[in-house]
Order: sequence, then C-alpha cells, then structure tokens
Amino acid sequence: MWSRPHLLGIEGLDASEVGYLLDRAASFLGPMPKTDALHGRVIVNLFFESSTRTRTSFEIAGKKLGADVINVSPSTSSVSKGETLLDTIRNVEAMHADILVLRHASSGAPQFLAKHARSSIVNAGDGTHEHPTQALLDVLTMRKRLGDLKGCIVAICGDILHSRVARSNALLLGLLGANVRLTGPRTMLPREAARLGPTVTIMPTLSDAVEGADVVMMLRIQNERFSGAALPTTREYTKTFGLNTAMLGRAKPNALVMHPGPINRGVEITSAIADGGQSVILDQVAAGVAVRMAVLEAVGRTRGAA
Repeated sequence: MWSRPHLLGIEGLDASEVGYLLDRAASFLGPMPKTDALHGRVIVNLFFESSTRTRTSFEIAGKKLGADVINVSPSTSSVSKGETLLDTIRNVEAMHADILVLRHASSGAPQFLAKHARSSIVNAGDGTHEHPTQALLDVLTMRKRLGDLKGCIVAICGDILHSRVARSNALLLGLLGANVRLTGPRTMLPREAARLGPTVTIMPTLSDAVEGADVVMMLRIQNERFSGAALPTTREYTKTFGLNTAMLGRAKPNALVMHPGPINRGVEITSAIADGGQSVILDQVAAGVAVRMAVLEAVGRTRGAA
C-alpha cells in the first residue's frame, strides 16, 4: 500500500496510497504513547524557511515513533556561509541520517534532492509548489467531521497563486472526488484551474465560492513570495475577501472553517470565526502530528526494507 522511499508531493500519488496514509494517520489521532517503529533511525528536519506548526509536529512525530530527531535552521547551518543545499545534504548523510524533512523556498528542491540523496526525503513545503503533509492533515480533519468527501464543496480563498497549501489541497481533494472552488484577488489567482484538476473551479467572488460550501478554508496573503504585485489595501482586501459571520452564513449551516496558519486576525478572518464553534483550526494542528507520524513511518519502513 506504500512503497515509495520519499513523499515529494500529492501529485503522482494514487487513491490507495493516499487512503493508506490517511487511515494510518487516523489511528494516531489523540494522545499516543511512544512506539519503537523507527527506533535507531535518525531524522533531520532541515527548515530553510520559518515554521512553527510544521517543524514542531514533525519533531513530535519523529520522537513518538522512537527516532532520534535533529533540527537544522539556516542561521545555524553552513548555508549561511555559502554552502550549497546539495553539499549540506551530503554532509548530513555522511552522519548516517535516514530521513530528511525539507522545507525550502525554492520550488522543486525536494525533487532535486531525491535524485541525489541516499536518505528518504519528505517535502515539508517547497516554494509555491506543494505542501503535501498539510493537505493530508486538512483532509484528515475534514474526513473526521464529514466522512466521505466525494461530492463535498470546499472553498479556498486567499493568495491562491503563491499557495503551496492550495495547490496540494486541490490535487488531493480532487483525487477524493471533492469539488474545489478557488477565489481571491484577480492578481492572486492562477490563470488555469484545469492544471489543478477537473474538479477545480475559479470563482470571481468570495460569496460565490462560499455559497453552499461544506468547508471554507482561508489563506493569508504571502507577502514574502512576491514583490510589486498589484494588491488592494488590507482594509479593502478584508472588505472583499475577509470571512466574517455574514459571509460564513452563505455556506452550509455546519460548514467547517479551516486555516493552515499563521492567521492574520482581522484580515482574512475575524477572531469570532477563527475561535467560533465551526472552526476546526486547532483540530488541523492536532492532525498534523498524526499525519506526519504516518508519513515518517511509511517512508522509514520502505527505506529500511530497501
């Protein structure tokens, strides 16, 4: 059910592989005692971009599986002295690392390393390309509340063009038969929704996207990924694409509200909604540990059997 040495993205996975990871992750939900599934293995978290939820949950996941976990950041690595990413990986592998969890600003960095590395590579977010474990934890959260997602409507709003979260979610939700609606400022939308799958539709307004939705996922504006783009003011953005109580009322009565974090409160979402009864934002965070345990276990066992 899982035979890959790496997890590089959602693209290219099939339904059985996704199903295996989600079912295994579901078994890890809730307080979990430590296991020895990866006892003796070394996991190195290489995060060349800032992260709170993803890095922490990968660290917790690895330790719960019995692995030795090391965290590396740009400020404490030789990358700050001009060392290339490939040289960094080769040096880490010389210390017998088994799994490398990589977050990098360059799209395609995990795929590049997978061609050269002996270790398993897990993509923790690469540029504007993909964030596969985020999509898996989002879907796990949805399935726990909604069950089968086939035919469900998921509205994703915000900076879609620069969002690896939106891309991975669109690919994964499409694979599971959900209908995905994307919306945001025109300058932050991809030109062709078809590239993200046949169940993806670009909607002109937030109200159109939210109408009758089962899930509403809000994204922040990723100012770090562009410069000079035409953007409305924050006030105008909030007025047009911010989620408030009135706008949420257009979705189904018990629609789930999601956000991958970090949240810009009062910009893309009000605090009343983020902290309200329909919000599953903290459920997403909890699901992150379970999903990352499932992924690390899967690639670790595959690599061990190689």
